[in-house]
Amino acid sequence: MATVSIENCRKSYGSLEVLHGINLDIEEGEFLILVGPSGCGKSTLLRIIAGLEDSTRGSVRIGSEVVNDLPPKDRDIAMVFQSYALYPHMQVAENMSFSLRLRGRSKSEVSERVKKAANILGLSQLLDRLPRHLSGGQRQRVAMGRSIVRDPSVFLFDEPLSNLDAKLRVQMRVEIKTLHQRLKTTTIYVTHDQMEAMTLADRIVVMNGGNVEQIGKPLEVYDRPDNAFVAGFIGSPAMNLFAGEVTEEGFLTGDLRLPVAEPPLGWKGKKAIYGIRPEHLRIAEKGIPAMVKMIEPMGSETQIHLDLGSLEATCLLRDRLPVDVGTMISVAPKMDSIHLFDQDTGKRIN
Repeated sequence: MATVSIENCRKSYGSLEVLHGINLDIEEGEFLILVGPSGCGKSTLLRIIAGLEDSTRGSVRIGSEVVNDLPPKDRDIAMVFQSYALYPHMQVAENMSFSLRLRGRSKSEVSERVKKAANILGLSQLLDRLPRHLSGGQRQRVAMGRSIVRDPSVFLFDEPLSNLDAKLRVQMRVEIKTLHQRLKTTTIYVTHDQMEAMTLADRIVVMNGGNVEQIGKPLEVYDRPDNAFVAGFIGSPAMNLFAGEVTEEGFLTGDLRLPVAEPPLGWKGKKAIYGIRPEHLRIAEKGIPAMVKMIEPMGSETQIHLDLGSLEATCLLRDRLPVDVGTMISVAPKMDSIHLFDQDTGKRIN
């Protein structure tokens, strides 16, 4: 295990700067996830840590050593890619042991490490198979096994589950989480899937446009987003966000007045963004009139799309709502779960 420190990391391609001075400290044994939309710079940052790309400016430290000038093989890291990157002509055991054999390790050590990794990942019965005879999940486990045998200080994962179907992604999430709990190796994991981020991470780094928007524990980021971008990106279905003005009577957006527990000091009459998560918008006898536009029953939950006149909102209910499309209902926000953001900067104001 090792700490990883990134200081003022910048990356430019000609005149285009894609990373704008990233500062990040990853603790020993931590599972940290870089999450954000496509093109936000998360994979570029991971590749810089791995040594697959050079930073334009700044430093990367693994443990006590600055590794900017070290090639990937000397950084004591192991990387699992989106594509399995297995050698098709090699059996599972050969794929897993390739890096060790390349380093001239003894046959007994190679055999012992491969056997240990195969036991951890449930691959013991598949060691003599070729990759084409394996399922997608089995191939990804082999790719992980190839990293485990090296016993690195840091694991790097670059969207490893994006090629798997939904059911297999859930299964592999559990396996990766269990693996980390067992090995305790420092892990940096890139994904655009916020569900992976929420369920796997000790801490989340939310990135956007080459900048870090927020760093925190998953539920901290979910419950108290620092800005409107994080509020809209983290959470599925996404938070309802309405642009408007803070007033004495609440929040005015279009011709609709939304309740606020207490307007932030000094913000009356100023433009802001009002946020409420779908699960915090409830059916109420007295509330905001809304027409049911669409109903999505999901078994344990019901997702309802609402027409609020000039606005639209999503409501997520645990109960099954006995109404049809076109029905008029009333909804009200949970008052202690309302978020307000500065309309100009996007930053939280309450």
